[in-house]
Amino acid sequence: MSDAPSVPPAKPSQAALDRYAELFNQSLTLRHFGAQVAFPEGRKVVVTIPELKPEHRGGVGSAAAVNGGILAALFDYAIGTSGALVDPSRRCATVQLSMSFQRPVTGDHLRVEAEVDSQGLTLLFATARVYDSENRVCGQCQGVVRLSNLPWPSGESPAAN
Repeated sequence: MSDAPSVPPAKPSQAALDRYAELFNQSLTLRHFGAQVAFPEGRKVVVTIPELKPEHRGGVGSAAAVNGGILAALFDYAIGTSGALVDPSRRCATVQLSMSFQRPVTGDHLRVEAEVDSQGLTLLFATARVYDSENRVCGQCQGVVRLSNLPWPSGESPAAN
């Protein structure tokens, strides 16, 4: 056993995270949702829908609230892409999500923010919150992400389509 202090893993550069977001934002799936991913200051994931449309709505039987399936998908994007905060070159996948909703998400836009709570060699634990257009927390999610040693097939991003 070594007495040398452990060195925390190096954080990815903001340029690497910005490139990951740029490529991921080109994916057909994310574009279909009208969502965008960013990594401000390299410490969190932010997924936004800057303009909510009728196809996002239908939650709680209302034409005003965002549908829960849309929110679940956005939580998956935010938690799943939190692996990039550790190493944007490695494949990662969401393996577990636990969501709770406190109030309907209404308004003309929304934001989901996720942060890494802790990480091991192959698992990462993250928390996300969804905010409505009045900046109120409307729901939260805890998730587990599996980190792989394999690089992304594209070499830079999970955006396969």
